Amino acid sequence: MITAAELRSKYLDFFQAHGHALLPSASLLPENDPTVLFTTAGMHPLVPYLLGERHPAGTRLCSVQCCIRTGDIEEVGDSSHCTFFEMLGNWSLGDYFKDEAIAMSWEFLTSDKYLGLDPDRLAFSVFAGDEDAPRDDESAKLWMSHGVKPERIFYLPKENNWWGPAGQTGPCGPDTEMFIITDKAPCGPDCSPACSCGRYLEIWNDVFMQYNKQGDGSFAPLAKPNVDTGMGLERTIGVLQGVKSVYETDLFAPIMACIEKLAGQTGDDEATVRAKRIVADHLRTATFILGDPRGVTPGNVDAGYVLRRLIRRAIRFGQGLGLPADFPMTIAGVVVDNYGNVYPSLAQKRDLILSELATETTRFEKTLRGGLKEFDKATKSMTTGDTLDGVTAFHLYDTFGFPVEMTVELAAERGLTVDMPGYETAFKAHQALSQAGAEQRFKGGLADDTAATARLHTATHLMLAALRLQHGPEVFQRGSNITAERLRFDFSFPRKLMPEEVAAVQAQVREWIAADLPITCTEMSLDDARNAGAMGIFDDRYEQSVKVYAIGDVSKEICGGPHAERTGELGTFTIQKEESSSSGVRRLKAILA
Repeated sequence: MITAAELRSKYLDFFQAHGHALLPSASLLPENDPTVLFTTAGMHPLVPYLLGERHPAGTRLCSVQCCIRTGDIEEVGDSSHCTFFEMLGNWSLGDYFKDEAIAMSWEFLTSDKYLGLDPDRLAFSVFAGDEDAPRDDESAKLWMSHGVKPERIFYLPKENNWWGPAGQTGPCGPDTEMFIITDKAPCGPDCSPACSCGRYLEIWNDVFMQYNKQGDGSFAPLAKPNVDTGMGLERTIGVLQGVKSVYETDLFAPIMACIEKLAGQTGDDEATVRAKRIVADHLRTATFILGDPRGVTPGNVDAGYVLRRLIRRAIRFGQGLGLPADFPMTIAGVVVDNYGNVYPSLAQKRDLILSELATETTRFEKTLRGGLKEFDKATKSMTTGDTLDGVTAFHLYDTFGFPVEMTVELAAERGLTVDMPGYETAFKAHQALSQAGAEQRFKGGLADDTAATARLHTATHLMLAALRLQHGPEVFQRGSNITAERLRFDFSFPRKLMPEEVAAVQAQVREWIAADLPITCTEMSLDDARNAGAMGIFDDRYEQSVKVYAIGDVSKEICGGPHAERTGELGTFTIQKEESSSSGVRRLKAILA
């Protein structure tokens, strides 16, 4: 039986043998997409290159990208949903197209050297065509040229076999998807991969970006089409190992075994199984967020808030299983042990991961006590048969971190019910506000690429260099938000900066600006960047060409955004405010005049 580690290795070895440059997994905290808190797909770190920018590593790329999707948190606990997952992908940036992409997909799936799947167990879908683009007969014919029977190829509409642009306009096109045919009988004469009956399980997707969606809604052919593929490791290894749930694969087996050992039982009723899966998924995800090279800590906004929610939800379900108080740290240790050789940052940040989980566990215990008091006050005058309104239930969750499941359980113990539709309405209103805020986030922390924004971006490099000069190499950037008017810069630091320390940083930056230092950009390999002392997120597995911006001899960072040409262009630098951003992270706000 193939293991997850073997699947990763086979995939990357295969595409390297076909001329693809191997890329490291980018951070879970994206720099190229302002609409999401986490990297949600293998293509996210490559968006600028899919839009036409030249990639330093070439036109053929492959990777295993760590991803997080939080839209289905409530679905976690079933057989397939995971918050964190690994996505295997390969890309052609104006290089090969459908012919070679499909040939490589077929070889990897069916060759005994790789997955060795029985061709008779495979099915494929292609785009059926509509008023925007023609039917993708080319892909169908290519599959048939490899021996696929016509009845195993399904033409499906845009909702099934089309990938739209990242925004309202941009590259897009049809895709072809690959499926394993299970032992389940067809659900009817029209059974196809579009069904949800379980007969067809998708394992791979080749996207052919051959059109550019225009502002008027029309589709024009791209001069250089791209290929973007994705194979979810968890789902695919589940299919290959013949298990009914991703939680039964070797990826989750050590984590599930640890949970069952801590619980002292292996209950298999639906509620118990769901709880164990939620604990496993959420703590695996939390460990990866905390262990990410650009990782955040639990907080009340953005990615920190999602992390806090995951940890607290895991604690809640773990308590229901009777797990000991320190179980989050124990399970995180298992995750680090099982993934640390693949993602070295986890092993390097092991102590921080366990420390943050311990702190959040203690904090949540206090939160629960506060939530119980608030629940008691809200229900004090209620009697059997009464309903707790949804707004109050959401207030308990949003303000006190009180899980709605606990509110429902406590209400039931007192003969009460909870207005769940009202709760959902309040929750969706909160989500809408959060999404509106997310849409205001900036690409790579930058509002635009104007000269004013470029100058402030350059100032953040100088400010980080000044902070590290005065407070040591443990200071790292944790985020930025830069407009043409001001900059906001987050950095790792355990305490408040004293006024004299802020003044010293400001004075140092002003000194470097007055020196009118030159700013240069050089493309080099990742190893060369490391050896040159450039700051950045390094991955010990692979080499990759990167852009390194040097400001005189005071700053050298891997960066892709716009910069000034000399520091003398920046003007007068003034720090306006120092404040807390989240646990262990401080924030400086500054302007140039």
